[in-house]
Amino acid sequence: MIIEPNPSNWETWLQKWFLPLLIPAILVNAGGLLIPILEPDGSLYATIAKSIARTGDFVNLRVDGKDWLDKPHFPFWMAALSFRLLGVNAFAYKFPALLFWAAGGWYTWRLALSLYGKTVAQLSVLIYVSAAHLVISNNDVRAEPYLTGLIIGSVYHFYRASRTRPGIHLVAGSLLAGCACMTKGPFVLITIGAGFVLDWSSGKEWEQFRNPRWWIAIALTALFTLPEIYCLYLQFDLHPEKLVFGRTGVSGIRFFFWDSQFGRFFNTGPIKGSGDPFFYFHTVLWAFLPWSLLLYAAIVQKCRRRRAFPGDLLCLGAALASFIVFSLSRFQLPHYLNILFPFFSILTAAWLYSVRRRGSQQAIRIAQNAIAILLPILLLALCWLFHFNGWVSIMTAIGLLAIAPFLLFRRPPLPASIVHSFWMALLVFCFVNFILYPAILQYQAGTVAGHYLRDMPPPAQPVYLLQEAPVDYSFEFDCPHPVERIPIDSLATRLRQTGAAPQPALVFAPTSFADTLERHGYRATPLHSFPNFHISQLTGRFADYRTRTSVLTQWSLLRVRK
Repeated sequence: MIIEPNPSNWETWLQKWFLPLLIPAILVNAGGLLIPILEPDGSLYATIAKSIARTGDFVNLRVDGKDWLDKPHFPFWMAALSFRLLGVNAFAYKFPALLFWAAGGWYTWRLALSLYGKTVAQLSVLIYVSAAHLVISNNDVRAEPYLTGLIIGSVYHFYRASRTRPGIHLVAGSLLAGCACMTKGPFVLITIGAGFVLDWSSGKEWEQFRNPRWWIAIALTALFTLPEIYCLYLQFDLHPEKLVFGRTGVSGIRFFFWDSQFGRFFNTGPIKGSGDPFFYFHTVLWAFLPWSLLLYAAIVQKCRRRRAFPGDLLCLGAALASFIVFSLSRFQLPHYLNILFPFFSILTAAWLYSVRRRGSQQAIRIAQNAIAILLPILLLALCWLFHFNGWVSIMTAIGLLAIAPFLLFRRPPLPASIVHSFWMALLVFCFVNFILYPAILQYQAGTVAGHYLRDMPPPAQPVYLLQEAPVDYSFEFDCPHPVERIPIDSLATRLRQTGAAPQPALVFAPTSFADTLERHGYRATPLHSFPNFHISQLTGRFADYRTRTSVLTQWSLLRVRK
């Protein structure tokens, strides 16, 4: 073991409580499998994977029948294979992502075990499975769960390859690095490689930079990335006549290597943003709850320490180099940080385990117990404000469960304060997965309408979405029947295609579009209306049961005749 034991009885405490805490945390994370997919990005990606699974075309990524150039293929391939095995549903879309998240937890354990020993590895895993935005991302699935597991796995295998005979570790690290490139692009190599550069440079291990094994790793990573490059070549570079981003002659390979990476960083690509250099400093405060304060303390202390423990520089390099790049980028989103959470977890656990001074331990206890008290108070306030069904019973249960850890875990003081915040984090995530999301998803009209159509006989033609209306990918995914997006003017042609006498068509659109259709010479009869809100961006007016109806819009299934 690299870190000497401290007097806080971590080993004995974790030997007793590690698995009893880990298992419910895994179950809470898996709870997202039972929840419909959220708009907008999750539904968009699920719709693309659904198209791949049904057509068998694993080369071309399409949205609404048009070529789509934004994200690499790997997550869509995984979801499409899952659809073919488990059917097209939300569970099948989220399940492979959950497996990669679990692999991230396993590799966090393995890397921390190799660097610091068993106790720090156990603490690292408990922090990893209870970090707020990782739990959120297991529900609102995008590319990050895949990327999190692939990057930490690649770092682990490369670390093992650097300390032992490379063999299988070199191949495995390169394979995972290649898959990570096919998930987000070559920028991920910064996160994978930066820690090694810092560690080797600090230790004056210059021979590592000349070692042939790393040139072999680069070649293998490029080889494992070739499927992505080949697909981009077939879809875009081989067809310069295709209209992408409003112009022709767009190279998919150039987009992969430059526009989607450096183009977003310098804001010169087709997809632009407006970055704030301090955006991720305050994002970490909520995204890494309930461990964010400990993380800041750990990084400050490790940066100030003159003698670093083996492993500190590896994790610091991976985390800080990527954090700086993200902060300087002009395109920023909170979930970009997820790939750093395994390294954050290891750094936080290693520092927490090494704390000796009673004053520092007392500060940790005060901070974590304050978080443990604040979180259920916020839940109670939200519960009353939203007025969930049975909200009085829910508030009573929250109150009792919030008191329980303070009665059950009192000694040793430092581990007890950690389990208090861990318990409260799981309480929050249970509330989010099993109470909040089911309640707000009633206002995701596309999902509710898609489920409504499951009980209706299949129509003679596709269900139509209007190009003039806002996009609704949740309906495209959840609708059990074929869905097409068309302009209003082409409805007449579609109505005539069903036979000599025009037959009515089903259209899903905002209810206000019934008047628009009337003005175009159609008769639109509402079959059923669905309240709608952009639930991935909650507001106070929506959360407040007294003002919620004022911010809702209505969507309808319309039976349209000429």
